[in-house]
Amino acid sequence: MMKQSSLTVSGFDAHNKVTRKAVFLARMDKLVPWTALEELIEPHYPKAGNGRPPRQLSTMLRMYCVANWFNLADEACEDAMYDVAAFRDFCGIDLGRQSVPDATTLLNFRHLLEKNKLGAAIFAKVGELLLQSGFKLCGGSIVDATIIAAPSSTKNQGKARDPEMASTAKGGHWHFGMKAHIGTDSASGIVHSASVTAANVHDSQQLSCLLHGNETRLYGDSAYANQKEALKATAPKAKDFTNKRAYRNKPLTELDKEVNRTKSQTRAKVEHPFLTLKRIWGFAKVRYRGLEKNANRVFAMLALININKWGKPLGA
Repeated sequence: MMKQSSLTVSGFDAHNKVTRKAVFLARMDKLVPWTALEELIEPHYPKAGNGRPPRQLSTMLRMYCVANWFNLADEACEDAMYDVAAFRDFCGIDLGRQSVPDATTLLNFRHLLEKNKLGAAIFAKVGELLLQSGFKLCGGSIVDATIIAAPSSTKNQGKARDPEMASTAKGGHWHFGMKAHIGTDSASGIVHSASVTAANVHDSQQLSCLLHGNETRLYGDSAYANQKEALKATAPKAKDFTNKRAYRNKPLTELDKEVNRTKSQTRAKVEHPFLTLKRIWGFAKVRYRGLEKNANRVFAMLALININKWGKPLGA
């Protein structure tokens, strides 16, 4: 006997569930200072009357954020907008009235951000809004860097690897790509400074770029040890709390190891932004050639990580 299926109306299903995607997007919808970010981008955004009418800026900015949060390429993001209702609701797209911005439109928006270095501007603007919202930098800063891999294969049209990327050895293995360097507040874990370089640039060479200048303590792994001159020039009041390094024929004593473990309890906070950047939001490998495009993405994502970490509407 054939069983008759029940009649349901889309949007009123009896067994519907609010997904984790929808919960996350609802949270970020409340936290991200959309108006402030749109005002930052608007002077560079195409105006109506010059060719094809541009899509609404708020829609493109939200679509760009979705692509970064869920690690979607331009074409994949366009397809996901048709597949996932939560994405369309977040971006304010009603398929009964308008189509989803296509992959080329999203690509052009991304190029606009890259050309005008708006990723770094967004990172700076979020930092400014954090300070206005009550965030205070403590006396301690934690510095670290992570490698973001790039394709090492030469099986491509140019038969060459990306010339702006480089190789470096870590843990007995060689890695090809770039580095994201960050300085974080030791109390809150908020990222206050960042830079992007090729992978062969030593961590310590970016130390002066990762300090705000008013530190009283500097935390870092042994790669930042013995940087007294750079520390004195950038943050003269800061005391060196970086991990002690072992040398050939001069291993660390048990006391040195215990002191390093104690410092690492504070230093561990610098790994949290990297966890979100690379594992949760998927930026473990570069998607574009060249440092500039990927750096723009790093800065924009660090700004969004700070917003998520702060957990309160900025400016409130």
